Amino acid sequence: MIRLFVDQPLQPGGSISPDPDQARYLTGVMRLKLGESVLLFNGRDGEWRASLAEIGKRGCVLAVEEKTRDQAGTPDLELVVALVKRARLETIVEKAAELGCRRVRLCITRRTNADHTRVERLQAIATEAAEQTGRLDVPEILAPEKLERMIDGWDASRRLMFCDEAGEAPPALEALKHAAGPWAVLIGPEGGFAPEERDRLRSEPFTTVASLGPRILRADTAAIAALSLWQAAAGDWR
Repeated sequence: MIRLFVDQPLQPGGSISPDPDQARYLTGVMRLKLGESVLLFNGRDGEWRASLAEIGKRGCVLAVEEKTRDQAGTPDLELVVALVKRARLETIVEKAAELGCRRVRLCITRRTNADHTRVERLQAIATEAAEQTGRLDVPEILAPEKLERMIDGWDASRRLMFCDEAGEAPPALEALKHAAGPWAVLIGPEGGFAPEERDRLRSEPFTTVASLGPRILRADTAAIAALSLWQAAAGDWR
């Protein structure tokens, strides 16, 4: 069944007016007919079944009927990723949403080779992935920030898994053996971290250094691997 994220309250007997793009998708692409059902979620009120009640020239209206699932959270996991080429960054955001991240934080490092991105485009990709995977919330995509500034303001209660391909580090599953509480996974740029960045990251008390194996991985592969390992060790895959 079609699932849509809507930023409107969901309650029995309510009505939802999808945005123009969603309305075109429902009636033009999927050719939904009056009375047919969709599933709606907003990240707060759980998942609800609704039916197509009206179709007009300017859009459509969905009638909210019954709750199908109570709201459930995702693990307190963030992905911090250096800006990379657009196609790979879009893949990373999509897979982060599929793998249960609550938030994706974009960062700029000394060797970042892409200094601009469209956060609204990435947010749309995350929303579509959430709709398709059945999760009941949508990960937040934060605007790029310099790595140094991000580390300066880091909340030390959140562990940071630093996937360091250039130095000695225990395998990720070993490093995450006693993982608990909120975490973030850090994936670097295509050119790797600068020596001073590596030294800074390794010196921070909130950092857990981990290896993703003997091979050098592209940023998108590394992100998928690291998030999967974290979910297997400490997340909701257990």
